[in-house]
Amino acid sequence: MKSSANSLDARLRRGLKYFNRFMLLLWRLGLGNWLNAWPGVFGWTMVLTHTGRRSGLPRRTPVNFALVDGDLYCVAGFGAGSDWYRNICVQPRVEVWLPEGWWTGVAEDVSSLPDRLVYIRQVLIASGFAARLAGIDPLSISDEELERVTRPYRLVRIRLLTACTGPGGPGELAWIWPLATFILLPLVFFRRRKE
Repeated sequence: MKSSANSLDARLRRGLKYFNRFMLLLWRLGLGNWLNAWPGVFGWTMVLTHTGRRSGLPRRTPVNFALVDGDLYCVAGFGAGSDWYRNICVQPRVEVWLPEGWWTGVAEDVSSLPDRLVYIRQVLIASGFAARLAGIDPLSISDEELERVTRPYRLVRIRLLTACTGPGGPGELAWIWPLATFILLPLVFFRRRKE
């Protein structure tokens, strides 16, 4: 039984890795606002840029978040073994791409807060379908059951520091849209003229 659960966990992680790459590409193409256009279904998503604990290289991970009293909260649903979580424990300085801007910040594990369930519930509500995919209905689950199923989760608070601008942020590949239009529009026009 344990090995089948581990196999399912490994397949889920692998699937999420590919899905996260797709989400990151959409953000880089300038579609971050579109991804957050229907939060009741798709949730609120940000891109967290953190530093690799071994490589020292920047890493980007899309995560669901909730904004509470000016701070961002997110959860590491795979617990303390999540790569991005382990990275921010070593280097807490991060950058976040939000629908309305790009910020530097400082991340900290706040899993020991006495009211951690309040924040975890807010993140799960803000995650749209992701919480339900994990088998959690954040609007109706009792506190006792929420505590049980989220015990391994790590709660992270990110305090925003300064706004960022310049290259390397969200929409860095948005130049592809006008180029693709410039190339494809004449092809469509000439093809129609031949018919």
